[in-house]
Amino acid sequence: MKRKIRMGMLGGGPGSFIGPVHRIAANLDGLIELVCGCFSSNREKSEATGRGLCLPPERIYASYEEMIERESALPESERMDFLSIVTPNHLHFAPAAMAMRHGFHVALDKPMTFSLEEALQLKKIMEETGKRLLLTHTYSGYPMVKEARFRVRRGDLGAIRRIYVEYPQGWLSEDCASTNKQAAWRVDPKRAGKAGCMGDIGTHAFHLASSITGLRVDELCAELNAFVPGRLLDDDGTVMLRYEGGARGLLSASQVATGVENGLNIRIYGEHGGLEWRQDEPNTMVMRFPDKPAEIIRTGTSGMLSAAAAHNTRTPGGHPEGFLEAFANLYRNFALTLSAELEGVKPETEWLDYPSVDDGVTGLQFIEAVVRSSTENAAWIKHPFEN
Repeated sequence: MKRKIRMGMLGGGPGSFIGPVHRIAANLDGLIELVCGCFSSNREKSEATGRGLCLPPERIYASYEEMIERESALPESERMDFLSIVTPNHLHFAPAAMAMRHGFHVALDKPMTFSLEEALQLKKIMEETGKRLLLTHTYSGYPMVKEARFRVRRGDLGAIRRIYVEYPQGWLSEDCASTNKQAAWRVDPKRAGKAGCMGDIGTHAFHLASSITGLRVDELCAELNAFVPGRLLDDDGTVMLRYEGGARGLLSASQVATGVENGLNIRIYGEHGGLEWRQDEPNTMVMRFPDKPAEIIRTGTSGMLSAAAAHNTRTPGGHPEGFLEAFANLYRNFALTLSAELEGVKPETEWLDYPSVDDGVTGLQFIEAVVRSSTENAAWIKHPFEN
């Protein structure tokens, strides 16, 4: 008998940005229900958030240890199926590892862990326990990103020559760490890790290029900058990428692009054509060719999209889909996969289409290589960086 997948949440209390986004995304398709949570390290704040979400008092916890231990003691028909972790980076590994060891699947925000060492450990734990992990690289959930991946890998562009991926934001153009909770932990090496901007949004850009093209980076060189006086982590950076097979890439990420809201975009060029996609116009992809007019591909174009793009399209053509829907696509595929396993059937290919632990390890390898390159005056560093 089918049932909803039961989710617990760690983090996402008062002042959280990404916690509510995760809850909306998980709830959008009616496949997942929030059954428990520890929403803050402050007991009163956790309880207030839980009450606001209509959770029973006994399923609102004061720590992740308490939550995992008490949930695992519940009957199988009641306990959570997976734990969604929406905390700062330094609080990813320990609860994820404990959850898996107690029999729970895990959903994690990126970067997957605080360090590469932790990422490799978590991958080993996942393999040992047989649990699943969803890594919420949101932008890979857009239908047009799925379509771009399909067309590139089908060979529509020919051999890939050049990749440009850019992620500019302007919200950290000034020192706002003392007044902005979201800024405070992102500029703190003790909570964010070795990289600031590159860890926060550079990993999104890197994953977007990799997920569309399927190409592996052979080596890279990087320059990281901290433009705001006194800032301890990078708020801007540029990375040159040499891909296996000869393609070349340029990745730029900045959180001091004054006035820019969220300008993620990618352009890919091959021997036969190119494509362009922008996150602020997510329903549209442009294909360019040397011998005919540009082709405009739109989400919701019935019968003209790949199976993956069609599966992740939610509305008819002309009806905007955006960030929340892309985020929900990841949760839906994860939930469908877990449901299939509960029923003892093989998940369909489209359901397994979500970022997971290997993407997380690669992202941490990217961060390590970028930071090392920058500290060595933009030296070329082999990738994946071996720890």
